Amino acid sequence: MLAVNINLVAVVLGAASSMVIGAIWYSKIGLGKIWMKLSGISQKEIDAQKSQMGKVYGMAFVGALITAYILAVILDLVGAITMGEGLQVGFLIWLGFIATTTLSSVLFENKKTELYILNNGYSLISILVMSLILVLLG
Repeated sequence: MLAVNINLVAVVLGAASSMVIGAIWYSKIGLGKIWMKLSGISQKEIDAQKSQMGKVYGMAFVGALITAYILAVILDLVGAITMGEGLQVGFLIWLGFIATTTLSSVLFENKKTELYILNNGYSLISILVMSLILVLLG
């Protein structure tokens, strides 16, 4: 097993930043209305799921924790310690793994390209902010 030095507080803060960015990005004052239209989801459907939101957000936070932890491992393994290095690694991870794998939703599931761009915009900003938190606190 590879030896890594991970700041778990930075991991939790990175995950929390992803949740905050997502809450703003997909809110009604952010791009939430556009996301609903592109996704074909109505406000009525969202309201019907409100009783499950605690579970949904909990699972999303676990996913964000895993992302932040793996990102911290990669940043440590490549020796990224500056903001520029963190941003470069975060961008490469987004481009190589997130943007490419989510493209299949457009190619094979007939999802709208605009939805792909909207969701990947959030993913890019989220992973870049996570990277900054991890290198600054790492």
